[in-house]
Amino acid sequence: MENIYNIAKFAHVLGFAFMSIPLFNLIVVNERALMGPSFNYETDRYFENIIKRGAVRCYVFQFTVFISGLIIVILGPGLHAMINNWVLATKTVILFSLMGLLSYVHFYLQPKIEELLSSLDSEKDVPENFALMLAPYRIKRKKLATFCLFLVITAIILGLQTYIRHDPLVTIGLILLAAIFSYRANKSLIRFGWF
Repeated sequence: MENIYNIAKFAHVLGFAFMSIPLFNLIVVNERALMGPSFNYETDRYFENIIKRGAVRCYVFQFTVFISGLIIVILGPGLHAMINNWVLATKTVILFSLMGLLSYVHFYLQPKIEELLSSLDSEKDVPENFALMLAPYRIKRKKLATFCLFLVITAIILGLQTYIRHDPLVTIGLILLAAIFSYRANKSLIRFGWF
């Protein structure tokens, strides 16, 4: 059982690391913005494919985190810890929130973008206002990716404290830094990692 527990911990940490898809989607969106506001079918289709396909990957990583987390809790302190341990409860709420937000983007926003793109191909002239038609969906998706990134970082901060707590001021400070970094990832290319 100890080996299963250790493998589950590894899968859990790795799953959270791979749930950084919102960060990389923000980087992709900000890289696209460098090319200017005009719509270019090949370029925009390429970027939309990256973002669209990332959702399925993210579901797999979220499911990995959920299953491995259950194994860790069942083989560790027991399921009652999900209620008695506020950190585990909060991480669980965050994970389900991430699943819900991803589902909203994948099943509502992305299909709206795909519907608009399906009227075009590389042979047709792009309507002059096409980028403006896409903008509301892309802006909303970018804001949600920023919030998801913040939630992922917050869950990691809390995950480090599942059984041994940091000083509350350290936790609050780290969560504030997570918010600042998420905002910065939304507004810039973060060319030098943290900066």
